[in-house]
Amino acid sequence: MTSTAGTVRLTVGQAVVRFLANQWSERDGRRQKLFAGCLGIFGHGNVAGIGQALLQNELAAGEERLPYVLARNEQAMVHTAVAYARQKDRLQTWVCTASVGPGSTNMLTGAALATVNRLPVLLLPSGTFATRVAGPVLQELEAPYAADLTVNDAFRPLSRFFDRVNRPEQLPSALLGAMRVLTDPVETGAVTMALPQDVQAEAFDWPVELFAERVWRVGRPLPEAIDITDAAALIRSARRPFVVAGGGVHYSGAEDALRAFSEATGIPVGESQAGKGSLPHEHPQAMGAVGSTGTTAANALAGEADVVIGVGTRYGDFTTASRTAFQNPDVRFVNVNVARFDAGKLSGLSVVADAREALIALTAALDGYAVHPAYRDRQAELWRDWDARVETAHNPPAEITDALADGVLTQGTVLGCVNELSDPRDVVVCAAGSMPGDLHKLWRVRDRKSYHVEYGFSCMGYEIPGGIGVRLADPDRDVFVLVGDGSYLMMPTELVTAVQERLKIIVVLVQNHGFHSIGSLSESLGSQRFGTAYRFRNDATGRLDGERLPIDLAANARSLGATVIEARSRKELEQAIRDAKAAPADGGPIVIHVETDPTVHAPDSESWWDVPVSQVSDLDTTRRAHDAYTAHKAAQHPYLAPTERTER
Repeated sequence: MTSTAGTVRLTVGQAVVRFLANQWSERDGRRQKLFAGCLGIFGHGNVAGIGQALLQNELAAGEERLPYVLARNEQAMVHTAVAYARQKDRLQTWVCTASVGPGSTNMLTGAALATVNRLPVLLLPSGTFATRVAGPVLQELEAPYAADLTVNDAFRPLSRFFDRVNRPEQLPSALLGAMRVLTDPVETGAVTMALPQDVQAEAFDWPVELFAERVWRVGRPLPEAIDITDAAALIRSARRPFVVAGGGVHYSGAEDALRAFSEATGIPVGESQAGKGSLPHEHPQAMGAVGSTGTTAANALAGEADVVIGVGTRYGDFTTASRTAFQNPDVRFVNVNVARFDAGKLSGLSVVADAREALIALTAALDGYAVHPAYRDRQAELWRDWDARVETAHNPPAEITDALADGVLTQGTVLGCVNELSDPRDVVVCAAGSMPGDLHKLWRVRDRKSYHVEYGFSCMGYEIPGGIGVRLADPDRDVFVLVGDGSYLMMPTELVTAVQERLKIIVVLVQNHGFHSIGSLSESLGSQRFGTAYRFRNDATGRLDGERLPIDLAANARSLGATVIEARSRKELEQAIRDAKAAPADGGPIVIHVETDPTVHAPDSESWWDVPVSQVSDLDTTRRAHDAYTAHKAAQHPYLAPTERTER
């Protein structure tokens, strides 16, 4: 490395690392490093470029650091970065570097997950030669119709910003564009900078000011006064208003503002998966989950609501119960969201602003307004009924437990034990299968950052790498990763990363010998749980309905270096949780293996999810399911009527 006045000679890889190490974000006067480090797996394409630069950064004196963590699966390392960003309220994230070809395309699922969930992550997929002098190189995709096409073009539709740096001169604008999107709460998601392997190693004389410390302010857009006036007028006209709290409440840090709003007005609050914990459990206006996996309390109030106030929600189909949750024929919507795209959904009155600032303004504009006391009483009555159902799910009656096989528990019992024995600040992590729905309904949240369920993409395999990301972001909290056997088998290898980094994550591995969630869905759709159980192929029938597969997931976890505790009763499970909690913080991952019965379900949400059923079939089960589907479809609403504004 040489320097002249005003310039410094570095490779593109070295310039990328030095630049990223000097980026900061700031909100409300608090600064933090934008990138906590770089997750990666090296191969040809990045080992001599970004890899060499990370080594040089680690060994250099007097430079800002970009720590490196070796992952085991490229998709998983993106999940880790995304979980970290969510725990940090989108103010910090990680960089992910991967090698040419499959190393980079393995990150595609993670990119989609980040963008769907509006969470920032910087991806550096490696490319083939920009000069093309050695093509086609190993793992290069050749397209006869486009010589400049590479597999990295697959990131384009999955990214909020995409650039390919084919010349060193292009790097500064690419880096600055990437930072702009990563730190914009409206635009954020996966950001991809594709780096050909020859360009990564190419030297260039860079202006020294490129590497100066930069602070990217994450603002709080204020609402338009006229929008607050219109929204307040609409809410004042309501007899049965209802709030849907989404992830934007957490990312804005708007929990206290929402609490003040609901206490002043008496308006009940239902929560999406991302918004769960917006109000603490047992708050008088907290009605819990809303939608397809909601509580009967929240869903009853949603069904009656004449004005629905969405705060930081994108109104996914689970939240709206596939547009059947809000059944009042005259229902109108007020949508508070930092993104105009989401604020305009369901023909709502848009309040485009930071959630915290909008709620503060709405509370002031609604001074003197409150719902009728009878409406508060109804909230309390509905909640008492639901909370009793939760208690039954956590502690099932003897007629259920006596029917279970020896050593097998209900999933509700497992969730109840973890919920009861974990500390209020401990974090529960989940993503796919039946457990996210059960957690949404049953989990009693006691801290704003203690519930972490990825349900935008609901990606199997997210749980363990996601737990690593949460633990890295918040090392003072214990992290409970709840994962079923199906999802565990997708991505168990990141246990090795937790071992490597001495990260204590407590993995509660629920073994039910198949795909519990899809099995139940299949049955409800008339497909008889086909292809959802882990079974041998039956020699007599040729079908996968033979004996259970002899899979020992506890042994698998041990082989990867985790400490394993096998619990074969409720008493053993409770002791396993206590032992895991007492384990040292730097002792690495602990896996608690427990078996459950997939046919014992959580309390019904009395709601619906739209999954089409075959319109014609030879199977009676499918025909009956289609009849039920048709009946539910009749309750769907388009929500097309415009929401009136105040007359001027």
